[in-house]
Amino acid sequence: MGGVPRSQAQSSSNQQPANQQPGAQTQPAASAPDSEIPDAPMVQPAAAPEPPPIPKPEPKKPADADRNPWTNQPNSPQPNSPANPEGAAGDETPSTPPMPPVTTLPPGTTAKPSSPGQEQLYTLVTHVTFVQVPVTVKDRQGRMVESLKPEDFTVTENGVKQKLSFFSSDPFALSVAIVLDLGMQDAAVQKVNDSFPALVAAFAPYDEVALYTFSSTVSEVSDFSAVTQKLTALLNQMKTERGRNNGVPVMSGPLAPNGPIINGMPVGSPTQPVYTPPKEAHVLNDAILQAALDLGRRPRTRRKIIFVISDGRESGSKASYKDVLKLLLSREIQVKAIALEGAALPVYRKLEQLHLPDQARGNLLPKYTSATGGGTPYTELSRNAIEESYAEAMSEARNQYTLGYTPTRPTTPTPAAYRSIDVLVDRPGLKIYAKDGYYPALGR
Repeated sequence: MGGVPRSQAQSSSNQQPANQQPGAQTQPAASAPDSEIPDAPMVQPAAAPEPPPIPKPEPKKPADADRNPWTNQPNSPQPNSPANPEGAAGDETPSTPPMPPVTTLPPGTTAKPSSPGQEQLYTLVTHVTFVQVPVTVKDRQGRMVESLKPEDFTVTENGVKQKLSFFSSDPFALSVAIVLDLGMQDAAVQKVNDSFPALVAAFAPYDEVALYTFSSTVSEVSDFSAVTQKLTALLNQMKTERGRNNGVPVMSGPLAPNGPIINGMPVGSPTQPVYTPPKEAHVLNDAILQAALDLGRRPRTRRKIIFVISDGRESGSKASYKDVLKLLLSREIQVKAIALEGAALPVYRKLEQLHLPDQARGNLLPKYTSATGGGTPYTELSRNAIEESYAEAMSEARNQYTLGYTPTRPTTPTPAAYRSIDVLVDRPGLKIYAKDGYYPALGR
């Protein structure tokens, strides 16, 4: 401001100058505002906006047509490459390293086969260092004996006493393959179909179950899964399956094939024909084999059971009993069974002598269950007895004693040779059910 004091400026503003004409406009003197009015804040002029950043040009991508269809590499030089020095100088951003060449094969060619060394990397070979033996102990009344201790058991392998390194009486989770025979008489098949609700109730929530059926062929109905509503639905669908309705083949008489017969001679035929019954297939061995192959892939922490519901007849299988048993013993699989129809009769052994050529004969169920430690088959005829057998069989499999040992020394010159096992209990009057032996699994 000028050198005029504030008081003088106020007094001079109320007087007019002498030489001013009346009515003339006067210019107000530049003065500070009244002392009662505060000074207005000083407003800084707005700064000029900064110019937007200049976008950097992106490197030009090669077109699809500029790429080699076999190597997927661009045919034109890339930015920042020796062939394009201008791009390298103009682009300050570091470029990503180029993709390594992708080698593809032209159509009609094949890849180079892998070396034998690569295949050996995926071949696992294991040797037996621990043997697990599930054991069922019953009294004279057929009840399971509990509260046994490790010192009550004696285990020998090929006659050599073994030192137990593992003992447990805790229940195991089960992996069960149900093998259902549809080649039985239809009455027996329908009796089993009506007992399916009791079969589902025999399993615990932590068990897993697979279902197979067989007659002349083997079919896998369901893979291993937990016991849920899905299993119940599958078994309900199985109720529509029918068994055999034919009886013993008729070879002579008025109901024989090729029309009526007079005095033993067919009408219109000069010679007496020779009739042979049709060959019947009842592939029990193949069914157990298929279930064992799938069951062998389940974890070893589960007890592996094949539960067969059949009359035990065998005919036409590609696999022999000996071969199937070897697989069962090498995979630590037990076979438990319910024998139905003729196999449940006390006089079944006598009926086996009345055998027709090319017809299924024999009851293999006791051989399978005895050799694998599954006990004796349940021979039941009524539906109620079948339902009770389900719960009893699964309870026995779950609550067996489990013995384990490491073989003290090789007992045979061949590592894969069969090794027999004997289990004894130092108490009189008890029945012991354990596998007869095992085959070491050298390549799983």
